[in-house]
Amino acid sequence: MTLNPLRLEIRLAVEAAQDKQAVDITVLKLDGLGAFVEYFLLCSGNSQPQIKAIGDAIEERLVAQGVRLAHREGKAGAEWVLLDYGDFVVHIFSERARHYYDLERLWRTAERIDFPAPSPPAEFHDSSGGDSPQQ
Repeated sequence: MTLNPLRLEIRLAVEAAQDKQAVDITVLKLDGLGAFVEYFLLCSGNSQPQIKAIGDAIEERLVAQGVRLAHREGKAGAEWVLLDYGDFVVHIFSERARHYYDLERLWRTAERIDFPAPSPPAEFHDSSGGDSPQQ
């Protein structure tokens, strides 16, 4: 399964997470596995502010498309944020919390899509032959 066959809401949430440099982005398709939702979107942030920023970006992107958040869990400074959209749930973890909850192992029979980490910016090369600053 690739990003294109995913529902628009899931694609938008993945893109918003990528825009905020979320790591280890994974979508689990839970349909038919007895789960209460069709999809989990899992991702991680490297700090509590980044975890919050990822959640805020996903919420903003989806509300702009008319997708309403049913419920949010996770307080400021939390290592885990949950965004419940009814038939899909977004989990944003710290690395430690993601390892602890290990939803990928719990739902290991689910169809899975992993998204590669964003590419680092290309180095700037000065065409005049001088030293080039690295970005």
